[in-house]
Amino acid sequence: MALKISVIVCAHNEARYLPACLHSILAQSRVPDELLVINNASTDETSFVALQIPYVRVVAEPRKGLVVARETGRRHATGDVLIYADADCRAPLTWIERIERRFARDPALVALSGPYRYYDWDWSGRALIRAYDFTLAPATQLLVKHLLRVGTIFYGGNFAVRREALERIGGFDTSIEFHGEDTNLGRRLCGVGKVGLFHDCYLYTSARRYIAMGKREVFRLYVRNFVSELLHHRPKDTAHVDVRI
Repeated sequence: MALKISVIVCAHNEARYLPACLHSILAQSRVPDELLVINNASTDETSFVALQIPYVRVVAEPRKGLVVARETGRRHATGDVLIYADADCRAPLTWIERIERRFARDPALVALSGPYRYYDWDWSGRALIRAYDFTLAPATQLLVKHLLRVGTIFYGGNFAVRREALERIGGFDTSIEFHGEDTNLGRRLCGVGKVGLFHDCYLYTSARRYIAMGKREVFRLYVRNFVSELLHHRPKDTAHVDVRI
């Protein structure tokens, strides 16, 4: 049986980035069965922009918070597989097709995630991330997933999950403010089935957080919350810097 696929984009004040994101999703070789924008307490034209694009369904979530918006998306989506992308992402043409193929070929797969490629970063930043993807990330994944079995690398702006698996773990943990929410989700999904990390399911995204805060600070931020969530089941940081520009 063919899988019904819902793509969910959570957006708080993302009128600038959202059109490119949505048009890239609607231009896919495998068009989603459903495309939802969760308008998360926006005060700009996010909702208006989304409503101008055909086939997009806008759901209002007045309570601000990324994880809250993701949970709202889960409750409103109707697909067998739910794909989440950030509003500043741009999907390569065969992104959904590759994701669907992974789930169709492996019934044991309950969730997957893919890495990022950056469309607005300098060459040194892009080279650094590519080096991380093929050196440090595999070593980290070997350690945390296969040796220690405490969780997995999971990218919150680019992941897909079977609806039933997400229901089994009780959905998203809305007590988490921002950092560590993806690691939390990946860790809990590992408890109910197979979770994969696939390089061919990559997304293009903005490097605006690195640009605004600096590479070193962002890396430190991600590492300490990743480690804290895996070891203590809670992220280290309970607040985050809003870098929307």
